Amino acid sequence: MTQKCEVCGKSAQMGNSKVERGMPKYLGGNGRKTTGITRRQFKPNLQRIRVQEGGSVVRNVSALNVFALTKCRKPWYVSPLHFLLRSNHS
Repeated sequence: MTQKCEVCGKSAQMGNSKVERGMPKYLGGNGRKTTGITRRQFKPNLQRIRVQEGGSVVRNVSALNVFALTKCRKPWYVSPLHFLLRSNHS
């Protein structure tokens, strides 16, 4: 399974994981020191969704591999999902 939203196309992004030690200055310490920086992956919050085809809900969504971000599942978010499904399964 690819870590990609089927609706908006958002996928995983790379970033840094930072490890620090010490007490912050505003708490009376000498300051925070960075002891290590490693690369990490920020993965999207994908959820499996139900899809409607022809007015009926398709139960076997895993066969369609439809995953969407939680943002894309909101009722106010206008999604082009039905256009994607028609082009993939025609």
